[in-house]
Amino acid sequence: MEKREQLYEGKAKKVFLTDDPDLLIVSYKDDATAFDGQKKGTIVGKGAINNRMTNHIFRLLEKKGVPTHLVEELNDRETLVKKVEIVPLEVIIRNFSAGSFAKKLGMEEGIKLACPTLEFSYKNDDLHDPFINSYYALALNLATQEEIDAITKYAFTVNQVMREYFAGLGIELIDFKIEFGRYHGQIILADEVSPDTCRLWDKETHEKLDKDRFRRDLGNVEDAYQEVFRRLGIQ
Repeated sequence: MEKREQLYEGKAKKVFLTDDPDLLIVSYKDDATAFDGQKKGTIVGKGAINNRMTNHIFRLLEKKGVPTHLVEELNDRETLVKKVEIVPLEVIIRNFSAGSFAKKLGMEEGIKLACPTLEFSYKNDDLHDPFINSYYALALNLATQEEIDAITKYAFTVNQVMREYFAGLGIELIDFKIEFGRYHGQIILADEVSPDTCRLWDKETHEKLDKDRFRRDLGNVEDAYQEVFRRLGIQ
């Protein structure tokens, strides 16, 4: 597969065209940002970890009936993926109180919720990804009801599969953000699943093993990412 010109560069990834109009190459960067890009830095080795972890998790999810954009891992940092039209909704599932959820509701972090929550944010950097609900999404033509139903079903399946999987690694899945795309009329999981997009705490010590270490200047950021990768046992 021939890599051609760069199509897009985001905060954490570059996307390249290929000689197949249906396929793209995603290249993961070590760049790290937080607070809508106000805080910037580098997490050494992050790109390779996020790439390989995403592909590992996506393979697990495929086996559980969640279609993804994954085609083939090309090397440590690059993956061949299906070219999707991203649905402009960030999909957030929460199992425990943390981050903006805890702050908004005046809760301590780490309280187990009675059931998982699902929320949507309108994917728009200029507006700082505002919180919306499914009625907003319909009214703004961001997605159809069928698409929202598929996204909701898949998101809760992703949560169930990942909670069980991470629990076996001694990790609590606190919350996570995922994105979906349209591929030939089908909704499929896209983007990534990594310590950039998930809150992952050690089940025993509650040590944060995710991007919050960068956001909150907690130190040992690279070590946390490496620890998650080590527990995944990817060869």
